Amino acid sequence: MEAMEASTPQKSLGLSVIIITKNEARHIEACLTAVSFADEIIVLDSGSTDGTTQIAERLGAKVHTVADWPGFGPQKNRALDLATQLWVLSIDADERVTEALQSEIKAILSAPEFSAYQVPRLSEFCGQAIRHSGWWPDHVLRLFKRDTARFSEVKVHERVVTNNAVGTLKNHLLHFPYPDLDSLIVKINRYSSDAATMMASRGKQTSVLSALGHSFWTFIRIYFLRRGFLDGRYGLVLAVTAASGSFYRYAKLMLINDREKR
Repeated sequence: MEAMEASTPQKSLGLSVIIITKNEARHIEACLTAVSFADEIIVLDSGSTDGTTQIAERLGAKVHTVADWPGFGPQKNRALDLATQLWVLSIDADERVTEALQSEIKAILSAPEFSAYQVPRLSEFCGQAIRHSGWWPDHVLRLFKRDTARFSEVKVHERVVTNNAVGTLKNHLLHFPYPDLDSLIVKINRYSSDAATMMASRGKQTSVLSALGHSFWTFIRIYFLRRGFLDGRYGLVLAVTAASGSFYRYAKLMLINDREKR
């Protein structure tokens, strides 16, 4: 595949795409190809060893590397600071901009009504699109004027923060976060540790009963209130694993509290 810089010249959109990566060789080529319409693509990598950066460079992205990992919010703000265009589209390596969404973004940027836009996101779990369980339409704010928004400075569950009105795009992002159950379990373990550390730094206290209560409520909310049962056995797996993640998050916080009291 030729580098994106060698593609047919196109009218400038004033758009930077920003992506943070670490060991995303499985995803990065498809991700970058889907955003090749942008004026520039910024990849901020935190120590990939699988060829991610080489693939990104071959495809024409501007690749930057950092040695440390401050968390998702701070890392995305670093990538944002590297962008030079008026508009920014932030995506993850396991997301894809569809042709329909690409066309809509081009149309929006030609005559924008808002300074920020949220995008519906359709995610897959083990190859199946999940349309309930709180996973759809999963609006995420991803397109915004560079100087009007920042990412929240948190280690996990970061979001774009803006004081301006937000529009909504019609076409969706595709999201491929979990090709198998193992990948979901790995992420739950990592996120629960980061979340527990973050809560502890804010002085939050908890107990084993609280951990159980949060876990139970998470299952009820996802499987029943958000109709996860309509996703079949995949919905049940997602509800149970989400409940487990909630339990781990508060159990880890409890153990941090215990250590601090000694």
